[in-house]
Amino acid sequence: QVQLVEAGGGLVQTGGSLRLSCTASGRTFSTYVVGWFRQAPGKGREFVARISSTGLNTMYADSVKGRFTISRDNAKNTVALQMNSLKPEDTAVYYCAAGDARYNYWGQGTQVTVSS
Repeated sequence: QVQLVEAGGGLVQTGGSLRLSCTASGRTFSTYVVGWFRQAPGKGREFVARISSTGLNTMYADSVKGRFTISRDNAKNTVALQMNSLKPEDTAVYYCAAGDARYNYWGQGTQVTVSS
């Protein structure tokens, strides 16, 4: 069983930066793919970024490419999402998820609000 806890959300102005973290319990975390997703009010959940178990492969949604960077430290059981050049449309609850063939484990989410 893996438990995920997100942190780092908050209120920031347009153009600002935030760094989200996802900390996991459980020794199998290092073997899992980890993804970040977000859900804005009234909208469905949206993929943001993912990182392979080794950290060597990453993927981003077109909407965040070039602005967001995902990274992981398996020794600390953490995955980070560095968000730069934030826009009001980035406002959402951000979730991390982990799994092997599918995302079996989800965190509770952290709110990111970007003011214009």
